Amino acid sequence: MIIDKIENLRLYEKLSPLFIKAFNYLEETDFNQLVSGKHLIDGDNVFALLQEYETKNAVDCMLEGHQKYIDIQYVLSGEEIMGIASYTNQKVLKPYHADNDIAFYDGEYSAVKVAKGNFTIFFPGDLHMPCLKVNVPAMVRKVVVKIRAL
Repeated sequence: MIIDKIENLRLYEKLSPLFIKAFNYLEETDFNQLVSGKHLIDGDNVFALLQEYETKNAVDCMLEGHQKYIDIQYVLSGEEIMGIASYTNQKVLKPYHADNDIAFYDGEYSAVKVAKGNFTIFFPGDLHMPCLKVNVPAMVRKVVVKIRAL
């Protein structure tokens, strides 16, 4: 997993050729002109999910993990806490569902604050719990770019 500022995005473009497409999209897109939902970048290889939501209490969230896709989560406005953990011995709450590329887990995690202008990269094997409130519930606007893991 990676947590950084958007200014440092290009430090990671050598991870795979698909990252370059994702980074170009993040740099060139005016997200104020887009509605929430799915936006294709390179078919099923790279696509974006524009989200707006109110942050929640930890009891209302679960650790999640993916197998087919890498997540780049870029906070456009607001701030949230993200729980982060490497997959080890967490208890499976909802088994992996291939159609949605997601499984849910219960277990220990570290908390990190992710604010406007920050991004995270979660690889398969990295568990994350986004959408957690910082102090009180607040609105967050975020784009999650999904990159097919090679």
